[in-house]
Amino acid sequence: MSKSRGLLDDVRTTIARREIASLSREKTIVLALLIQLFIAAFSSFLVVGLTSLYDPSSVEGEGIRVGVSGDVQQDLNETAREVDGVTAVEYDTQDGALSSFDRGEVDAVLVANRTANGSRIDVTAIAPEENLRTTLVVVKIRELLTEFERTERDRRSVDLSFQPIELPEDADASPYFGFTYTVLIPLLLFLPPFISGSVSVDAVTEEIERGTLELLRVAPVSLVDIIDGKALGMALLAPAQALLWIFLLSLNNIAVSNVLPILVFVTAIATVVVVLGVVLGLATARRRQAQLLYSVLVILLFGLAIFLPEHPATTVAKLAVDSATLGTYAHVVGFSVGAALLYAGARRYASSIDVESL
Repeated sequence: MSKSRGLLDDVRTTIARREIASLSREKTIVLALLIQLFIAAFSSFLVVGLTSLYDPSSVEGEGIRVGVSGDVQQDLNETAREVDGVTAVEYDTQDGALSSFDRGEVDAVLVANRTANGSRIDVTAIAPEENLRTTLVVVKIRELLTEFERTERDRRSVDLSFQPIELPEDADASPYFGFTYTVLIPLLLFLPPFISGSVSVDAVTEEIERGTLELLRVAPVSLVDIIDGKALGMALLAPAQALLWIFLLSLNNIAVSNVLPILVFVTAIATVVVVLGVVLGLATARRRQAQLLYSVLVILLFGLAIFLPEHPATTVAKLAVDSATLGTYAHVVGFSVGAALLYAGARRYASSIDVESL
């Protein structure tokens, strides 16, 4: 019995190796892997350009000229001196500021006036229509108005009859740090599982459509053994990629903590999506329908993840920066247990299928 079991294990491994080797023939998959490899290998260089898209205000040397007018233009001008990249130009009238804006002498216009009772300040912001600088202009205006609001709160605090809660000091955080750990690393670690799930759909449906599933069973192995081999190759490919990406990130001086829990989490995510792909492939037996359903369901599930106590991307980010909480590790354990249960359910579903009916 142990000898037969060993034979089956070898068959599963052979099927898994065959599925991984077949990826070299999938040009789309290879291109996706090469893009991820390039991003991970040159992340330190690319993160500068990518951060400028993620946070335009992080680009040094980019400044804007803002025309200000109204009752409190002098206050806005003083505040603008405290905001990097913003130069305020005072105008006596709103029409004068708008004329300069139309001629391109200023990038935006702010019209600030006090209300009749003087308790509020209304600010009207005028920015250019969509162009390459619009996003930067809007971000800089937001920074200016945020600083202006903070200044007004400080000025009016002497008139309060109670002591308000003090605002925390501004943190001098690098946008590159935030982008790297909240966008880049989760992106690199989640793409491999999603690709593995998509490949698992093709791995099952192609065998059915080509009629080669019966040939695999000549070994003889059951449908469950075939599914085990295919799922094994795809589920293990994702953490292998993740480990390579983490290694390449470390070469770019981007440290990633808690590598083992991250790999466990990636494996759990990969197992979930691979199981989804395999079940859809067996249920539909058609590649196009299965891929469409897979794409829709993956997007839906990833969207519904916002209702979890902690989003999977947040879990990865917390682990990577070594600020994981008990809830973070609970997520890793929960996803691992859930993945194991789903995989067991998929094997049971496969065992109930009559191969000749596919």
